[in-house]
Amino acid sequence: MRTIIIDDERKSIETLKYSIKKYCPEVEIIGDSQDPNEAIKLIEKLQPDLVFLDLAMPEMSGFDLLSKIENPSFEVIFATAFNQHAIEAISYCAIGYLMKPVSNEELIESVKRAKESVDQKNALAKNLQLLENFEDSPLQGKKIIIPTQEGLEFISLSDIVYCEGIDGYTKIYFDSDRQPMLSSKSIGYFNKMLQSQHFFLAHKSYFINLNFVEKYFNEGYILLAHDYKIPVSRSRRNDFLEKIKEMS
Repeated sequence: MRTIIIDDERKSIETLKYSIKKYCPEVEIIGDSQDPNEAIKLIEKLQPDLVFLDLAMPEMSGFDLLSKIENPSFEVIFATAFNQHAIEAISYCAIGYLMKPVSNEELIESVKRAKESVDQKNALAKNLQLLENFEDSPLQGKKIIIPTQEGLEFISLSDIVYCEGIDGYTKIYFDSDRQPMLSSKSIGYFNKMLQSQHFFLAHKSYFINLNFVEKYFNEGYILLAHDYKIPVSRSRRNDFLEKIKEMS
């Protein structure tokens, strides 16, 4: 994969270069830049398959840089210090991010995922959705991208009533007449990606959208919209009630 590294710190660029050359032989580094404006020109000129992009640059954030490129049809792996909003925006679109300092194991795994995505040729759609998600909008404005056998499904988070884990897969139920959707990802994947004030792991097999809760029964289950009844693990009941209080 032809790759460009963008980071305002030269030391970070050189450290990442060293790790890539040592652990990721499938990556060919064709350029790097500490200057965001120069980096935009470099991307447009060289048309890379993959870009390692620092989120927190003083002159221009990684998201700002990405938004200035007309057709960002390359895979992106962000390097970032902790920023929950940014990580949520990235995770919803299944785009890689690395926490600084970058571990070799995470680097290898991120490059592997990027290679798979490059082969699928769907980076442009993911990047455009990423930029839309990152805007300071409420839950109903955000979407999650789920790979399917046919391509990509863009699902509004506000349409998801709950997710059910079944033998390593996840069945997703919607607030509409749409039939449930089966994803090859596990319930743990969705819990990690969507855990926020709006979603809650009520049971090891059930992940719910709290906006659809209609009633809680002391026997230990929740009634969701459309008469869905979901069990609540005994160990999760107090946490559930606290979440509901926070939202009221």
